[in-house]
Amino acid sequence: MLHCLPMIDLRSDTVTRPTPAMREAMMRAVVGDDVLGDDPTVIALEQEVARVTGKEAALFVSSGTMGNQIAIAVQTRPGDDVIMGEGAHAIFYESAAAAALSGVQFSVAGRGGFYTPDELEAVVHPPVAWAPRTSLVAIENTHNRAGGRVWSPAAARAVADRARALGFASHLDGARIWNASVACGVDVETLCAPFDTVSVCFSKGLGAPVGSAFCGPRELVSEARRVRKRWGGAMRQVGILAAGALHALSHHRARLAEDHAHARALAERMATVEGARVDLASVETNLVSIDVVPPAADVARQARDLGLLIGASGRHRLRAATHLDVSYEQIETAAELLARALHEVMNGTTSAKADATTR
Repeated sequence: MLHCLPMIDLRSDTVTRPTPAMREAMMRAVVGDDVLGDDPTVIALEQEVARVTGKEAALFVSSGTMGNQIAIAVQTRPGDDVIMGEGAHAIFYESAAAAALSGVQFSVAGRGGFYTPDELEAVVHPPVAWAPRTSLVAIENTHNRAGGRVWSPAAARAVADRARALGFASHLDGARIWNASVACGVDVETLCAPFDTVSVCFSKGLGAPVGSAFCGPRELVSEARRVRKRWGGAMRQVGILAAGALHALSHHRARLAEDHAHARALAERMATVEGARVDLASVETNLVSIDVVPPAADVARQARDLGLLIGASGRHRLRAATHLDVSYEQIETAAELLARALHEVMNGTTSAKADATTR
């Protein structure tokens, strides 16, 4: 029987597996009952992430979605309007939770996930009884659907400052703020400073198996703890998971530069492939958007047969995410497999199952 190498998985940076050192930290974690507030490893994680983000307090939550939704819940009232950029995660990938859980609606400012203070103000509803009340403004950094692009610190601060001047709260969806920090050379605390609240994720580029954190003023974090319990997100001996997140926070931030370099290498290779187009200027972190002539789902399906997992993020767009489980050599192989898959789809030579020797 022919030997098959493992799949190369570029679907997301959420697919990473705990490193041996992380598994060791999780196995040795000292735990308690977090609902009762006495899990020491959770407490240590929350104190550390509050320090790193420069906020008064933090709350460990199960996912980035929960972090964002808690931010909305504790800073709005039912019927309010929340302003976000085009393609925001909270709009596209959170199952309409803001409407279902908090009873709010969204207004979209700007284009491509980014907007200016004037574009923010342009979508604010007038202060009349028949219009929704704007209460919260949010940005996403890095911006997922924009291909992992980074908000410049000055642009982000300008939006937050305008929101504050208009009397609105501000939230930073910083699921990949670690990538943004590495890419622009500015520390995480500085990037978070303009915003009232921040959500950060440990299970994407940092490689922890589970978890995010909601960070902000102590009073809002206390209310967030109540909301987390109400939504079924409070867990017991969760220090086992918090240990993985704490290890990731301490050990995996600097190496994100490798992921960015790998993404650039993949983008440059695919930009030369017939039937593919990559906007190299938009490749700033670990996400690469690749536009293809045939349906992206067909190309992704053929790539899977060849040994590469990649996601279709649009009818003619593939998205690749580099991460700590993918080496530079695997990126080179991935580019070859993806180019072959695209060629086979365009030429109608796909097969149900590729020869295992090609893997």
